[in-house]
Amino acid sequence: MTTTDATPYAAQAITVLYQHRMATQTQLHHLLAPTRSAQWTSKKLTALRTEGLADYITLPPPGRQHVWFLTDYGRTVAADWPELRQLPTPPPVATDPVAVRLRTSHTLTVLRTHLAFLTDARRRGDEYGVLDWVPERYHKITDQHDDAVIADALLHYTATSTGTGGRAQFRAFVEVDRATTSSERLATKLIGYGRFLEYTPLPVGRRSAAQTQSALPLWQKSYPLFPRVLFVITNIGGLGLRNRIEDLKSMASAHPLAANLVRKVPVGVARLEDLEEHGPSATVWTALDGRNQPCGWMDL
Repeated sequence: MTTTDATPYAAQAITVLYQHRMATQTQLHHLLAPTRSAQWTSKKLTALRTEGLADYITLPPPGRQHVWFLTDYGRTVAADWPELRQLPTPPPVATDPVAVRLRTSHTLTVLRTHLAFLTDARRRGDEYGVLDWVPERYHKITDQHDDAVIADALLHYTATSTGTGGRAQFRAFVEVDRATTSSERLATKLIGYGRFLEYTPLPVGRRSAAQTQSALPLWQKSYPLFPRVLFVITNIGGLGLRNRIEDLKSMASAHPLAANLVRKVPVGVARLEDLEEHGPSATVWTALDGRNQPCGWMDL
């Protein structure tokens, strides 16, 4: 099967499940057919299951949600599609309910964050589609050490509703924190991004002063500007959120790599529930550059 063989919805659903690994039926509905009925989406997904392209597992209570994923056949079919050739083939999804519950929570929360941006972009009339959110964006820094920056997602966003009639393009690394690890561990991610910002590989062999000065930072191989860094926190109350923000601010002032990052790159923190209620463009973000007033993510 190719993209021309599949119906528009089937092709879109397969593409989304390939890129995002898995999604609940409700998430797929809001991603791909928000103006249709939930029953319509259910019938379309059932057709994919009948054809052997996708399947679902039912999560344990509470909720008993259907989580959809591609079968081996579905992954093989999608791997040859032009829009997906640059992506790694997603691994099989475990069908044991306990394993799924443990492994899918983070993936589905990351997708919730994408939906918050997508819903806001649709309302604003901006250019941001279902595939403009790339999960697990991997950047290897050096070959000598086991060090890499792996963002939970990279988003590509074009604002067309700037009020000036112009267009503004944004990229952002997104870190989704479900408050399952320590606040200090979250804050150390600032160091990783700071190192990625500064690391400049030097030419192999003899290194003249001219070669050293002309060498480009590693990140410029992929981006015209270093993406902003967005921390999205969930599963935590007001006090816990404030503590995590304070720990991020402390790291930004105490570590030279983190301090350089927040000086040169927009970095902000927000709660996922606020993004879902008000939209990421609302003034729900705390900047780590010392500002006291909340702002929207594009104003960081």
